[in-house]
Amino acid sequence: MHIKKAFTMIELVFVIVVIGIIAAVALPRFESDNVQDAMDQILSDIRYTQHLALVDNVIDPTDSNWQRAFWSIRFVGCDAKTNWYYSIGSDTDHEGNIDTKEAAVDPRTGEPLIGACAATSKKSKIYITNKFGINNIVFTGGCTGVEHIGFDSFVRPHTGFTTSATPNYGNIMTSDCTITFTFPSGVKQIQINKETGYAFVVGQKNQ
Repeated sequence: MHIKKAFTMIELVFVIVVIGIIAAVALPRFESDNVQDAMDQILSDIRYTQHLALVDNVIDPTDSNWQRAFWSIRFVGCDAKTNWYYSIGSDTDHEGNIDTKEAAVDPRTGEPLIGACAATSKKSKIYITNKFGINNIVFTGGCTGVEHIGFDSFVRPHTGFTTSATPNYGNIMTSDCTITFTFPSGVKQIQINKETGYAFVVGQKNQ
């Protein structure tokens, strides 16, 4: 006579408990990795923006609006600033916005690093709410109240340059900029130092 083997009720309960423990341990780790991935990506793209500024001196003494062309990273909050993306580029035509032809190119994919509120459901890395769950960004210190940070050819950070009509360095940041990113599990900050432009994740070593 063939006897079929099956799990007893106690064995099933034990398996369910073990799965629950594994899930409870793995979920915080997943959230932590997601936050770390977000900070690594954004910091890397801030540094990429600085690199572009370093190799492309946009000074043009014949044009009073030349500062508008600073290479910049521009964070945009859609849906009452709950759905965020960022763009990287140089406003070469000085009209205030970054167009597709003015956007930096992602060196890994060849795609322009420019977003739009109508496309915030895309999986592209620049749509940081959709990809990482970032639901708020606050700018304080030297970048209080602004969402566009530009860099000159010395990698010094600037704010207020998007409407500049004065050919000087009057909009250079005079205090350190702190950008606070809110995730479902907490907050993380990136600081950009005045004058040097050195950028880092606050509280994170080995950067």
